[in-house]
Amino acid sequence: MKRAKGPALKILALRMPALAIPVLAIPALLFAGTMRAADAPVVVTSIKPIHSLVSAIMQGVGEPELIVDGAASPHTYNLKPSNARALQNAKVIFWVGPGLEAFLEKPLQALGRDASIAELDNAPGLVKLPFREGGAFEPHDDGDEHDSASATPEHEHDHAEATHGAEADHDHGTFDTHLWLDPMNAKAMAAMITTTLVAADPANALTYQGNARALDDRLDALDTELKGIVAPVKGKPFIVFHDAYQYFEHRYGIRVAGSITVSPETIPGAERVSEIHRKVGELGATCVFAEPQFEPRLVNVVIGGTSAKSGVLDPEAATLKAGPDLYFTLMRGIANSMKDCLSSA
Repeated sequence: MKRAKGPALKILALRMPALAIPVLAIPALLFAGTMRAADAPVVVTSIKPIHSLVSAIMQGVGEPELIVDGAASPHTYNLKPSNARALQNAKVIFWVGPGLEAFLEKPLQALGRDASIAELDNAPGLVKLPFREGGAFEPHDDGDEHDSASATPEHEHDHAEATHGAEADHDHGTFDTHLWLDPMNAKAMAAMITTTLVAADPANALTYQGNARALDDRLDALDTELKGIVAPVKGKPFIVFHDAYQYFEHRYGIRVAGSITVSPETIPGAERVSEIHRKVGELGATCVFAEPQFEPRLVNVVIGGTSAKSGVLDPEAATLKAGPDLYFTLMRGIANSMKDCLSSA
């Protein structure tokens, strides 16, 4: 029995270092993880769709902060003290531009002086569409002179009519700022996001670039998927709460026949609501879509006494949880909402 103890002790001695090494390594690994998180630059984003793209590119490095969170809308947002602190501490700030997030223009000048600020409506390769007016679309009375596109009920858009990247007139009153609702525009913005992050944080350049390539592939796959979803209902006209869907329409050939209001922060008057009610019948609109942040009862008034159905579209992801997958959930949600309502009409 005594002889049996010697080998047993040797075996135990051989095993002990193997067991001890992972235990000793745990604090070092935790320290390395802490250092990595500490090394991540402070990045601030304006709205959920942009936050989603930036989050996807920053995975493995850090997580960007978001200003317009929850069900808030950039059209009606008031900056909070916590937002102001985030802007002041930021190394990099991403926003679409003053045409969408007007509430950010002055705070960025005052608080973002030490940050690299990327205005994504300047991204090379963007397709920019002019505001629509006439027909079932309200005039844009924003005090700026701009070229407008008259919209017939069909208002078909040729890609040649769009402006691209640096060729666009960069007066913020000239184009629709809901740029992210075309996955190809999302790709253009992702490229600018990547370039900006690499310049601000070259130590993590390889991670940003690898994530950007993966995001590009996902956006291409999403584009193909969305084409398939909306294909059965492409010819059916519908009315939206406000004219935020041009880019989706332009990309996938669907037919928005009019909007209840041009500016979601301005509730339309009784005359405008009556006009759209008439248009629903005249244009044969099969669905009228509300938005989660704004007054849904207006939609019920508009479809009252008609055969049109109601649905909900969420162009700014008010009901979705922020994160790297939000953009994909958002775009699929819009496509499926259109398909479901228009298929049943």
